[in-house]
Amino acid sequence: MSDIPPTPEAPATDEILLFQLPLQALPDRLDKVLARLLPQHSRSRLQAWIEDGHVRVDGAVGRVRTRVGPGARIQVRPQQAPEDLAFAPEPVDFQVVAESPDWVVVNKPAGLVTHPGAGNWRGTLLNGLLYRYPELLHVARAGIVHRLDKDTSGLLVVARTETAQTALVRQLQARSVKREYCALVHGVLSGQGRVDAAIGRDPRVPVRMSTEHPIAPKPAVTHYAVQRAGHWQGQAVTQVVCRLETGRTHQIRVHMALLRHPLLGDAVYGGRPIALAGRQMLHAQALSFEDPGSGQWQSFAAPPPADFQACLAQIDWQAAA
Repeated sequence: MSDIPPTPEAPATDEILLFQLPLQALPDRLDKVLARLLPQHSRSRLQAWIEDGHVRVDGAVGRVRTRVGPGARIQVRPQQAPEDLAFAPEPVDFQVVAESPDWVVVNKPAGLVTHPGAGNWRGTLLNGLLYRYPELLHVARAGIVHRLDKDTSGLLVVARTETAQTALVRQLQARSVKREYCALVHGVLSGQGRVDAAIGRDPRVPVRMSTEHPIAPKPAVTHYAVQRAGHWQGQAVTQVVCRLETGRTHQIRVHMALLRHPLLGDAVYGGRPIALAGRQMLHAQALSFEDPGSGQWQSFAAPPPADFQACLAQIDWQAAA
């Protein structure tokens, strides 16, 4: 994946706002004064404008703690919020495995966010899709019908038309889309099995999902089968194939942790960075769906990327399942 340049400062609007405080106004901090003058904007956004030099007081660049008194003239140059720029085309590096007039299959690299969100408003797969396929501007969510976590690599399908998107979403809802993942987990896991445990937001840790007293839980089912087992410096590791029946946020990560076999490198759910595992060792290796245009079954596969392969090479594999 090529380096993405730093996010540029959000461009200013053409509007310049001018205020003059009344002579009876009480002196106060600049950010508090602006919060009263521009209540439609959050305090944190106004502070950012001040810190970035977009607010002047009597001709001088203001500071958050600048004391503003009676009769002061304040000039504000409003800035667009990052989320206002989220759906902008940007050159982003990702591999297209196959495409048709109705869909695109992408092999997403680890580290690339699928969809813009808090803290990741630009440089996402969605931005790259809009750059490479401009017609996706007219499709909801730029055609994205399912996602992969930022640090999960592998295959996902993107719809190029609203009709195709509707058809693919319905296939996901009907659980007919086949999604298979390769995972490396801690410990000795044997055989195969099925995890059926609803997942929702963890009530104690907002960045986590949970099966224990979750907020707004949704049904979640994962099938798994062991491929092989091994060791790294005396620590047991198992390579597992996981198949999703549903597709909840962090589903495989949560379900493997529930079995007390968290993914290597997945610190959020108890995994450790052993054997060069610099991220959660999870790769979407196979994807199948019915072509919305032709009705034919489409199947794709992608081998694990270099970092995953390097982790595999560090492990002393002892036996096949």
